[in-house]
Amino acid sequence: MKYSFRNDYSELVHPLILDALKNAGTAQLDGYGLDVFCRDAAELIKEKFKAPDADVHFISGGTLTNLLVISSALRPHESVIAVQTGHIFVHETGAIEATGHKVCTRTGYDGKLAVSDIESVLDEHEDEHMVKPRLVYISQSTEGGTVYNKAELTAISEFCRSNELYLYVDGARFGAALNTTACDLEYADFARLVDAVFVGGTKNGALFGEAVVIFNDALKPDFRYLMKQRGALLAKSSAMGLQFKALFTDGLYDKLARQSNETASYLAGGIQALGYKLLFEAQTNFVVPVLPTDISQKMGELYGFYEWAKVESDVAVRLVISWATEKSAVDEFLADLKGLTAVTFGGK
Repeated sequence: MKYSFRNDYSELVHPLILDALKNAGTAQLDGYGLDVFCRDAAELIKEKFKAPDADVHFISGGTLTNLLVISSALRPHESVIAVQTGHIFVHETGAIEATGHKVCTRTGYDGKLAVSDIESVLDEHEDEHMVKPRLVYISQSTEGGTVYNKAELTAISEFCRSNELYLYVDGARFGAALNTTACDLEYADFARLVDAVFVGGTKNGALFGEAVVIFNDALKPDFRYLMKQRGALLAKSSAMGLQFKALFTDGLYDKLARQSNETASYLAGGIQALGYKLLFEAQTNFVVPVLPTDISQKMGELYGFYEWAKVESDVAVRLVISWATEKSAVDEFLADLKGLTAVTFGGK
């Protein structure tokens, strides 16, 4: 295989983070997130969101983070509203349902929920014979790489507050979402519009780890107890604190995200120049072109990627750019795609 476009976490860790881990290798540190690195990282993150009163916790992975935040926010009879392609519904092996909470879904649009989707779920759940929707889950960016803009997020936030719903954001690719021209939101907007968000490190240069940022005071009490109960309170949480300190020092987090977005935009432009359409606008570090099935199969023999969806007789494939993807890898992919196109169609 020449190169893998399957995900943005195949490369182990950014060199600056590796250096930070190496330099701190023999330091004696407090455990369970009470160390100086976690404290420093939390302050940097709160400063970024302009939310000095936020609580920040570090958790090893995205599925555990979603499970922990959602289950701790809900009472036993309450449910989550999500788009049908949402990670918690499709790709987390029923983790939310395993905590006893139903996920109520809607088709949405471009991987996103609209206020009308949320309202329709509320309308369907009328009384105590049904679960009670209590939390809205969205991803920024979405499973298709699309993003919510300020008007969309504000509308959802206002509806949630008027209907006593929590609004929680899965930010596994938060950096990519906040560093694209398609998004007019800033970090501080989330502090006033949502109840909690997790800022992904695993998919933006970190060895592992996500940062949960809780803005709503109602969700803060006993969160560390709940982390411990769910196996999320690591003795060596300092390893995550150190990584996030490095990521949020000198703008590294945003720099890596912008780099991946720019490379993805270059790839999208090259694919479109060959005459192929994209299933979604390439807003972040995802490119989802629609290819003839035979060309997709032949390219799949050379490169790693996932099929996203069938589109009539063609197939949409998901190409993910990471912080480490070199332009040369994209050029080689485009050259091979151009060659196959010429052979198949005599030039598309």
